[in-house]
Amino acid sequence: MRYSKLGGQAVIEGVMMKHEKEYSVAVRKPDGGIEVTKKATSSIRDKYKIASLPIIRGMVIFAESLSTGMKTLNYSASFFEEEEKEAKEKNEKKESLVMGLVMLLAIVLAVGIFVIVPFLISEALKRPVPSPQLRGLIEGVIRVALFVAYVKLISCMEDIKRVFMYHGAEHKSINCVENGKELTVENVRMQTTVHKRCGTSFLLIVMFVSILFFMFIVVGNVWLRMVLRILLIPVIAGLSYEFIRYAGEHDNKVINVLSKPGLMLQSLTTKEPDDSMIEVAIAAVEAVFDWKAFLEEEKTENEEEPVEEVKEKVEDEIEILSIDDEDDEEKDEILNALDRYFEASEPSDEEKKESDT
Repeated sequence: MRYSKLGGQAVIEGVMMKHEKEYSVAVRKPDGGIEVTKKATSSIRDKYKIASLPIIRGMVIFAESLSTGMKTLNYSASFFEEEEKEAKEKNEKKESLVMGLVMLLAIVLAVGIFVIVPFLISEALKRPVPSPQLRGLIEGVIRVALFVAYVKLISCMEDIKRVFMYHGAEHKSINCVENGKELTVENVRMQTTVHKRCGTSFLLIVMFVSILFFMFIVVGNVWLRMVLRILLIPVIAGLSYEFIRYAGEHDNKVINVLSKPGLMLQSLTTKEPDDSMIEVAIAAVEAVFDWKAFLEEEKTENEEEPVEEVKEKVEDEIEILSIDDEDDEEKDEILNALDRYFEASEPSDEEKKESDT
């Protein structure tokens, strides 16, 4: 699987896709058509080098993703509003204000439910469980349980089910490209709905990292402990981002094992999409990402790689042959002959052009 730098999220009846400094939103309108919009995006990481440092960049990207996510959700919802828009400029200002308030409320509720409530429950167990490390572990387990229960609960809502189906379409389309397949409905349909760079996995990693933090950060004052849990959220998010980023770019046994819980949780936040949803996801990808060029680059790399691998293997074999140190000249002659052979085996630029046409 090749890293594409694609990321995204599901919106109301649609998909948002982000690639480098652009993002697109594709929405299935009430009349059945697909509306696609594309916008450039900027980051404070472009202005301040410190914002691109490991961990700090995770905090920045987390905050920027929340902002972009709310904007795109608001945009997709606008297609299904019954009231006509009047006084557009005034409405835009109101919408920005409302969006900011909604985001603030969502953050406050999330902190309250998933940070403060588990903390208070663990504090109530202070007498039967005197060990702060054990209470920290219990607090983390409660936090994860609340999150899973919340996701399970909202997945029963019909509107959320459709959002989760679009979430599956988003993952499938990215997996299709990164697995080297052409971006067609048939190819996308065959892909899995889970992905290692998913926000669901990120949130679960945040909770696991917070368990480690709060098990070993022991402070006597109860109020200071609570404040620390809130203040350390950005740091924990930054660390979690680094893991998700690394996991998305690498594929090995250790990473796959550590990524497994997040992938399992995605079975709740992603559902199998229908073909109409896949079409929307494809439209979102194509607006910001040249998947044909991406596949062509991968094809070229795969064609060149075996020749180099064979060459290295043969050279290694020659090194371990029973050629005396005195016969360096003979060994060099063999290696030079091999170089000429592999160079002759590779097609010329003209042949490559002819094969392309």
